[in-house]
Amino acid sequence: MDLTIIAGAIMLSFAAIAGAFGNAWVFGRYLEGIARQPEVRGMLFTQTFIGIALVEALPIIAVAFGIMAVLGIIG
Repeated sequence: MDLTIIAGAIMLSFAAIAGAFGNAWVFGRYLEGIARQPEVRGMLFTQTFIGIALVEALPIIAVAFGIMAVLGIIG
């Protein structure tokens, strides 16, 4: 078995795990902020979605590289 396939599979799995933990952390902080100051819910909601988008950028890039490694395009 080629090592690039294993590396690609590892990239795919860690991208999924990192994205899940990152989103959970951002959303947990959003709920904590609402619990502390309910009147700023709208502003926190917007900032939360911006934060989730930034957190998701890196796993999406890692998934792209992981798929390219599994298919043999890179490596």
